[in-house]
Amino acid sequence: QKTIAKIATCLELRSAALQSTQSQDEFKLEDLKKLEPILKNILTYNKEFPFDVQPVPLRKILAPGEEEHLEFEEDDEEGGAGAGSPDSFPARVPGTLLPRLPSEPGMTLLTINIEKIGLKDAGQCIDPYITVSVKDLNGIDLTPVQDTPVALRKEDTYVHFNVDIEIQKHVERLTKGAAIFFEFKHYKPKKRFTSTKCFAFMEMDEIKPGAIVIELYKKPTDFKRKKLQLLTKKPLYLHLHQTLHKE
Repeated sequence: QKTIAKIATCLELRSAALQSTQSQDEFKLEDLKKLEPILKNILTYNKEFPFDVQPVPLRKILAPGEEEHLEFEEDDEEGGAGAGSPDSFPARVPGTLLPRLPSEPGMTLLTINIEKIGLKDAGQCIDPYITVSVKDLNGIDLTPVQDTPVALRKEDTYVHFNVDIEIQKHVERLTKGAAIFFEFKHYKPKKRFTSTKCFAFMEMDEIKPGAIVIELYKKPTDFKRKKLQLLTKKPLYLHLHQTLHKE
């Protein structure tokens, strides 16, 4: 299991390398080929792993909406679901952030800083992170999907991230009606999988420099934006700060 989890890490590194524009210290195809004999002899392999990598956490990450059939209402689990010392928390989810694209004359790049998210049970969320995607009106990805690292800290009713996301397409090349989605995810120890708790999105007319707060909606994530339901009547938001880079 540990070897398979390390192979999964290598595949993630290779995937990130293929999506990156900077290729100097990336995980190369030659490196990936070194894993072939390990895979062929996975049940008997007992040598040292060729790369110094941490195993991908052995946890089930479900597709959006898939967890709906497996879990109860969130409120049924509050208080105790995340009980236990931080030492008993599962391994961290790795971030998959991508670097900023090269600048082009007359074109605009967007950096979004995810500052914090307001949640009534912020302190109970285990290993919270946010998946960022850019979708067209039909819910089709326009850029690679990125995951933030696990949140920096939790205090009161906020989960703090303070992480920059580089949108992987020039603003001028985003199709009309596109939106940037932010899915807040956390680990559920009772069910041993990572679940989407809520989501938010930003439309093209909201792209402007400076701070912005956007509303949180109930899962499952509705990429087509047809049946939106606010997460709560309380004033809880995702806090972002946008920076536009133009040559």
